[in-house]
Amino acid sequence: MNVRIYGDGPYHAVAVHGGPGAAGSMKMVCEELSKTHNVIEALQTETTIDAQLQELKEVLESYVDEAVTLIGHSWGAMLVYMFASKYPELVKKIILVSSGSLEDKYTSTIIQSREQKMYKLTDSEREELNQLQTKFTTENSDKLNKAFARYGALMEKLDTYEPTSTITDDSLYNYAIFKSIWQDAVSLRKSGVMHAMGKQIKCDVTVIHGTYDSHPADGIRASLENVIKSFNFILLEKCGHTPWLEKYAKAKFYEIVRNTLDQ
Repeated sequence: MNVRIYGDGPYHAVAVHGGPGAAGSMKMVCEELSKTHNVIEALQTETTIDAQLQELKEVLESYVDEAVTLIGHSWGAMLVYMFASKYPELVKKIILVSSGSLEDKYTSTIIQSREQKMYKLTDSEREELNQLQTKFTTENSDKLNKAFARYGALMEKLDTYEPTSTITDDSLYNYAIFKSIWQDAVSLRKSGVMHAMGKQIKCDVTVIHGTYDSHPADGIRASLENVIKSFNFILLEKCGHTPWLEKYAKAKFYEIVRNTLDQ
């Protein structure tokens, strides 16, 4: 089973990483939460959305005895959103951290936002970013895991307001998973199917988003308002895409997550 376990159980929280293909990126979150809660870190290995949903279902069925809280970051937030729609009986709550856009109409500003932040990279880093983007279009995806991890680190630098740490467990990053899953995700989003799945979500939903995140907070809020009757939307100031790496938002982020788990 592709998991890392924190604590002796019972387990009431499962963390789901982003990417897609960025397995291990929530290790720091799980280690911190494990000081007060028993946590499972799900490591997604499948290459289709349906298979990843099934993989997560098998994790829950193997390790927990009752409905749990799913904490999803970025792509992981999108995945747990879809999971809560498909398997409502397994989910007590979902926490969507820095979710990717659920509707295609809110994606157009992401590239523009990141272009405005390019000043945060050195000249050599900007050149490296261009070279990596070329690699992804010209080389075999099975050989691009290290390039994918480096690309993620550069994007993290763009999308972080004031970092306290740049340490991320990227040893399990997998570009082939990213490429395959993201093709599925774009199709689901463009068709409107992904957004519509929210109508089937019955559990409590907490949304945590940073004001400095290139994924537009207003778009996430608007998308959810149209499909979920009640949810808690929390906007973190001076916070980018990864709250637990942020100087000004880290403590508040963990406070929100812990309070949500305890309620």
